[in-house]
Amino acid sequence: MKKFVKVGAGLLAGAMPIIALAQSTVQTGYIESILTSATRLLNQLVVLLMALAVVWFIWNVIKYAMSDDEDGKEKAKSQMIWGIIAIAVIVSVWGLVAILQTIFNTGTGVQGLNGSVKTLLPTN
Repeated sequence: MKKFVKVGAGLLAGAMPIIALAQSTVQTGYIESILTSATRLLNQLVVLLMALAVVWFIWNVIKYAMSDDEDGKEKAKSQMIWGIIAIAVIVSVWGLVAILQTIFNTGTGVQGLNGSVKTLLPTN
């Protein structure tokens, strides 16, 4: 539990510059700026969770390959399956949000991993 708290505190401290730099130069409403900051933070969180899920999966593949006993292989195999499930859930939710944004026209597009926005709606 102590390790989890330390990692969580480190991630929160690492996210503080992102929150501070998320200021808008355009004078918008207070609520809108908070929502914009929260959206940017959540986009970064999705990318971080995806990276952690991939690292978790790869780590368990290495543990599976290096393990000599059957119990260690079974444990690593079950953890690899959970890693694949986590990756699938993250990608599915990310895609579902993009589809809902397109359907309800609430967003201009989907933010890619490099921060660029890809427009999903056709432009005339």
